[in-house]
Amino acid sequence: MPASVELRDVHKSYGQNEVIKGVSLRIEPGEFVVFVGPSGCGKSTLLRMIAGLEDITAGELRFDDDVVNDWDPARRNIGMVFQSYALYPHMTVEQNVGFGLKLAKRPRAELAERVEDALRVLQLTELRRHKPSELSGGQRQRVAIGRAIVRNPNVFLFDEPLSNLDASLRGQMRMEIGKLHQRLKNTVIYVTHDQVEAMTLADRIVVYEGGHIRQIGTPLDLYERPANRFVASFIGTPTMGFLEGRVVSRSERGLEIALAVDGTQSTVLPGRWPTLATGAIVTLGIRPEHCLCRPAGEAVRTGTVVLVERLGADTFAFVEVAGAEAPVAVRLGTADRHIANGQEVGLSFDPANVLLFDGNGTTVFATEQ
Repeated sequence: MPASVELRDVHKSYGQNEVIKGVSLRIEPGEFVVFVGPSGCGKSTLLRMIAGLEDITAGELRFDDDVVNDWDPARRNIGMVFQSYALYPHMTVEQNVGFGLKLAKRPRAELAERVEDALRVLQLTELRRHKPSELSGGQRQRVAIGRAIVRNPNVFLFDEPLSNLDASLRGQMRMEIGKLHQRLKNTVIYVTHDQVEAMTLADRIVVYEGGHIRQIGTPLDLYERPANRFVASFIGTPTMGFLEGRVVSRSERGLEIALAVDGTQSTVLPGRWPTLATGAIVTLGIRPEHCLCRPAGEAVRTGTVVLVERLGADTFAFVEVAGAEAPVAVRLGTADRHIANGQEVGLSFDPANVLLFDGNGTTVFATEQ
């Protein structure tokens, strides 16, 4: 049966270095939760603590109603899939999948039945006699997953399982893992730095930075209503563009924000913004699909195209704008695909689709539209 997993004010320190800084989270039975964040943020360390491979310095970890801080990994009934396939090269697919059950001295008939079920579910039946050296990367990863599911665990833990695969295989394996969860309904905790995997697979995403949870929500929640600038920049490909500004005035029309240093270019965001005072420094966040290239006279800002990225169905221009920390990404329409590197362009956007961040990087939402 799938188990719930709950962390209550969990901390992890190595000497004086605290890497997990008070994480509280509840994962419901059968839920697929993805941990994302930049390298070094603590997401893999937290997964290893849930697995029992790392001690918990402080706080409480629960599986259903049981406090499991002191339980060894075998007692927790988890199935873990690592970034490395870690297959035994001298064993066949069938032997690799069943090795854990063999060590546990399960009855031969039960072992054979479980292995057969795992091979069927993962479409490995015809490869059962093959050695790992005869398999592709995607097939090896399926064997590693089979070794985990054959134990019928309450909780699956995945630690960046697709990072060693090429782009095509990653897409294929994402689909396989999603289908597997729909079939088995186990609780899944999945760690990745790839936000495409997170957006594709997760029921909920947990965004980490510096040992803290920055936001928890569904993929669309995080994309459309990020809690802060970090989450907004981390979720979405290409990343959100940011323009610095200053509040000029508030009126019935909305919030007027000056975007150019000399104050000659401005935009008005509709709605009421009672928490932002005149003169406040703010940042506008704009997704590539909400930004348009326009003639300079019709634009909010102007800039220089530094890269055009042609991806087939989509073409993106990255525009360097004075005062912006990084080039602003624009998804080009069919009429704009002639735009080239080095070209001067104007940028425009629908104010209703802009996100606004205060001086601390916290998202500010209008109280009414």
